[in-house]
Amino acid sequence: MKIQILTIFPGICEGVLRESMLKRAREKGLADIQALDLRAWAADKHRTTDAAPYGGGPGMVMKIEPIHRALQELRGEDTRVVLMTPQGRKFSQPLAETYAKEKHIIVICGHYEGVDQRVADYLVDDEISIGDYVLTNGALAALIFTDAIVRLVPGVLGDDQSAVQESFSTGLLDHPQYTRPENFNGWSVPEALLSGNHGAIASWRKARARELTERRRPDLLPASPPP
Repeated sequence: MKIQILTIFPGICEGVLRESMLKRAREKGLADIQALDLRAWAADKHRTTDAAPYGGGPGMVMKIEPIHRALQELRGEDTRVVLMTPQGRKFSQPLAETYAKEKHIIVICGHYEGVDQRVADYLVDDEISIGDYVLTNGALAALIFTDAIVRLVPGVLGDDQSAVQESFSTGLLDHPQYTRPENFNGWSVPEALLSGNHGAIASWRKARARELTERRRPDLLPASPPP
C-alpha cells in the first residue's frame, strides 16, 4: 500500500510517521507513507498555495492549481484521491476496512478556511470527515485517516486478530480489558477472566461488550424489528 499526504505542513505528519506502528509499517515495507509538501507544486517564486476567497470573508482558501499539478504528477490508474474536509462523509471502521484494500491513496489536506470547491467537484474521488468538529489543519485528520487504514494491512499489527476483536469491527464497542496485578487497591479482576474457561470468558466478553454499547453508544445497535 502507498499513501501520499499532500499538505503544507509535512513536518506535522513526519513527527507521527516516525513513531510506533506507522514507523514499523514503513520499516517492514508494508506501507509506503509519504508526507509531501504541496508548495513543491506551486508555480510562483513565493510558492503560494492559498488566496483570499471570492466574495470576501475572513481567512484564506487553498488554491486549485498546486493541487492539480501534484495530482497530474502523482496520480496513477489505481489511485484513489481523498480530500479531508468537514463537509465530507463521516469516517468509520467499515470505511477504514474498505480503504485498507486500496493500492494507492493520495490524501489532500485542507487548511485555513478550506479548499477551492473545484477540487472537490473535479479532482477527488471521495471527501472524508473524521467527525463533527473543525481542526486547525487537515494534516491532523489525514494522520488519523492513515493510522486507521494502515493498522488493518496484514502484518502491520503484531497479531492480526487485534484488528478484528476491537470496537466497531464487531458492530459493538470492545469489551473491558484487564491485566496484572489481579488485585490493586482492592479493585479486582472479574472472576470470569480468571477461570481459565474459554467458553465462559467469551460469553462474559460478549455480554460486557453489548452492555457497554447499550449504555454508551446505543446508536450502534441495530434497530429493533417492528412488532
